[in-house]
Amino acid sequence: MREQPHLAAFRAAVILLLLLAAVAGLAAPLRACTSVIVTGGATADGSVMVTYTCDGEFHPHLGRIAASDHEPGDSVEITDWHGNVRGKIAQVPHTYTVLNLMNEHQLVIGETTFVGREELVNSEALLGYWDLIDLALVRARTAREAVEVMTTLAAEYGYRSSGETFSIADPEEAWIMEMVGPGEGGSGAHWVALRVPDGTICAHANKARIGEFPLDDPENCLYSEHVINFAIERGYYDPASGKPFLFNEAYCPSDAGNRKFCSTRVWSIFRRAAPSVDFPPGYHRFEEGAEPYPLWIRPDSKLSVADVFSLMRDHYEGTEYNLTAGVDAGSFGSPYRWRPLKFEVDSVEYAWERQISTQQTGFSMVSQSRSWLPDGIGGVLWYGVDDTYFTCYTPLYICMDALPRSYTTGSMEEFSWDSVWWVFNLVSNYANLKYSYMIKDIRAVQGRLEKAALAVQPAVEETALGLYREDPGIAEDYLTDYSVTHAEMVADEWRDLCGYLIAKYNDGYVRDDEGEPQEVGYPEDWLREVVESRPAHFRLDSRSD
Repeated sequence: MREQPHLAAFRAAVILLLLLAAVAGLAAPLRACTSVIVTGGATADGSVMVTYTCDGEFHPHLGRIAASDHEPGDSVEITDWHGNVRGKIAQVPHTYTVLNLMNEHQLVIGETTFVGREELVNSEALLGYWDLIDLALVRARTAREAVEVMTTLAAEYGYRSSGETFSIADPEEAWIMEMVGPGEGGSGAHWVALRVPDGTICAHANKARIGEFPLDDPENCLYSEHVINFAIERGYYDPASGKPFLFNEAYCPSDAGNRKFCSTRVWSIFRRAAPSVDFPPGYHRFEEGAEPYPLWIRPDSKLSVADVFSLMRDHYEGTEYNLTAGVDAGSFGSPYRWRPLKFEVDSVEYAWERQISTQQTGFSMVSQSRSWLPDGIGGVLWYGVDDTYFTCYTPLYICMDALPRSYTTGSMEEFSWDSVWWVFNLVSNYANLKYSYMIKDIRAVQGRLEKAALAVQPAVEETALGLYREDPGIAEDYLTDYSVTHAEMVADEWRDLCGYLIAKYNDGYVRDDEGEPQEVGYPEDWLREVVESRPAHFRLDSRSD
């Protein structure tokens, strides 16, 4: 009998994981995280996929809980991020196995936070968005059930977070749900959930996305009883205006900041998934009268897993907002701008772009839920740590009952070669010394490993399926061994890559194939800008003109 960790231990790990990201966001002027929902009809193999970047300055630990049975009268403690018990809720008879943010039934949940109307936060309520995700994953089998679990719990115990957008998917369908609180002293929550049409993709990035919604289509749209009347009472919506009720504008009004920092990410995902469609930049550049981007679109072609990886790797390359260009990118085209995003020069406020790939990502994932396979084989998380542009996604099957040690150890307080997060973080930080050079070496290793993992996936799953027909337990052991071994191999490859980069790019030199240091200097375009800034300062002759 394998040891089964207690529910409370896993809940503490998940709460710590999500809350550290939330705390990091609260400390900054802007929230983080980017998510994409890809329905089965929009994918090359029929998988339903959800992506999620958990952005914040924190050290993630991969977590797992085994399914468990509970006695009548049992309860679940709800704690804050310091482990202090805030209250209890009734336990259910049986809870499901959960790996990271996917459960044994291939149900997966991601999120992004939108500030919305801060006066709607109810600090006396019991459940935060992280509690709702956690509880839904251990209690629900399908996306629709997850919506019911989360909204029922919020109604009974209260919702304490600011605005939240949830990605919720199972092997058959995907939903987007948005929720806000009632304000101090209120009860329950106000929310809308829409089923994402098959064949489409949806994206959200820290700004409420659901606008108008049908009131008489319970198969595809669910909502709280007073979601419109509450907005009217609070003065967020005037029915006499003749305009339709828009959830996003009522509860998360558009402004220059959330359109630039949040809508730009949605725009970039959509423009890359459907390049044949014209998605004007006017809305995310806060032009007056510009139309917001649709809630979902149909991609030009069905997306593979590798395509979805690519969507999550984006600094707006190929657009006028490309962060690898300009004097602000430095001499070697680094797309990273250190926080804060907003700054002032001569009393004028400015801001950097907020891209999808960002240095403060703790972990990210791309999930696959597949109805034609047994749950333990069909559910897989492609998991990566640190910045999405630098990470290497490794497959973790939902049936695995052991975890790769490199992904479960380490802390922000102390560097450790044993922590895969620290290794990836070191590589991505070191690359900023000579980004335009090093990123090619890094992407080469990343591409080789991910391509190989995707290439062998059908064979791995065919073998697992054959074993499953004989004995499901043997198939689970096989996929556990594969997942753990592959993840540790990725960690080892990145340790080797780190050493290679340090030796190759040292003291400003670049070592050639023979190991000889070469003086590569600086790009001409950047040198020209330097000279133009102080033309007389760098000249070798005496002329000053």
